[in-house]
Amino acid sequence: MKEFELKYGCNPNQKPSRIFMEDGSDLPIEILSGRPGYINFLDAFNSWQLVRELKAATGLPAVTSFKHVSPTSAAVGLPLPEKLKKACFVDDIEGLDDSPLACAYARARGTDRMCSFGDWVAMSDVCDETTAKMLKREVSDGVIAPGYTPEALEILKTKRKGNYNIVKIDPDYVPAEKERKTVFGVTFEQGRNNFKIDRALLSNLVTKNKDLPESAVIDLIISLITLKYTQSNSVCFAYGGQAIGVGAGQQSRIHCTRLAGSKADTWFLRQSDKVLSLPFRPDLGRPDRDNVIDGYINRNEEDVTADGNWQKYFTSQPSPFTDEEQRAYLDTITGVALGSDAFFPFSDNIERAHKSGVCYIAEPGGSIRDDAVIDCCDKYGMVMAFTGMRLFHH
Repeated sequence: MKEFELKYGCNPNQKPSRIFMEDGSDLPIEILSGRPGYINFLDAFNSWQLVRELKAATGLPAVTSFKHVSPTSAAVGLPLPEKLKKACFVDDIEGLDDSPLACAYARARGTDRMCSFGDWVAMSDVCDETTAKMLKREVSDGVIAPGYTPEALEILKTKRKGNYNIVKIDPDYVPAEKERKTVFGVTFEQGRNNFKIDRALLSNLVTKNKDLPESAVIDLIISLITLKYTQSNSVCFAYGGQAIGVGAGQQSRIHCTRLAGSKADTWFLRQSDKVLSLPFRPDLGRPDRDNVIDGYINRNEEDVTADGNWQKYFTSQPSPFTDEEQRAYLDTITGVALGSDAFFPFSDNIERAHKSGVCYIAEPGGSIRDDAVIDCCDKYGMVMAFTGMRLFHH
């Protein structure tokens, strides 16, 4: 296939629209079902690069959930603890522990379930039946993978009444070294960001504490590769083999850290006994449960425990999750990793990270206030690596 005509571009008024190879060669994809759109393909190609690099760096199957050209999460195929299975709504999946790819999907899709609503999914490995069963029941726009087992493809082709977007990509495809895009009629050209992120990038430890365990190395690699394909400015928290909070596209780095930290906090609090024991009505759908859990934890637009509200969601009235209870729970969290796509200009980012259990940090360094940032890390006994590499993505 030399080109594929799209229904429209980013918005319905942006026509005509298509994808094609500038050199006239065949596209490196095969569309097995559906008709992906412009934004779908932006998500597909960015997300595929992320999982391909994550698999190469860790040796583990990887999955990411994308929305609007940024990952909501990314994860590798490690088994899930029982409480995390329940928090991710996958405790009913038979054979989950036998499929590392399915574990990676459960983690990636379950991290930020509100942001993942209507996502695009990328898988580093051939999609298997267990993973397809989980994907089938989630609200999603499409999936890209290097292949699908016959059983998995049959399952996914029934999604959206047969119109679910399923894309197969050539895993051996290597893009040109230079990339171009046009803005306001002006063509931009740059070399591709082929910088390799691996353990060697974390060798320059600038804090007094230099004890960086293997689990933290993997989490920092996940964080940094996730950032490589996240709209800047961006900060990513990671824990236990997955990105648990992504703060993307903020103009101020502290706002990135606050946003990512609040998402990480919500992820941890979802696994608390108080949330896991919420008495949901049996007729309440999964997306509605996600919204209610977020409202219960963060007390957003509606007090879901108030009289007149709780009856819509629960079989009995739950007690509120107080600030004191939440803080006590979060104070037990430790061992979280954090990556930043550019240097931290102020130590306030470290103070905020500490509140979410961060012990390991990777950032480029190079700020005139590096000493203050290092001192703040030393105050909390954190380990910080200066990577020397900025990871802006626009």
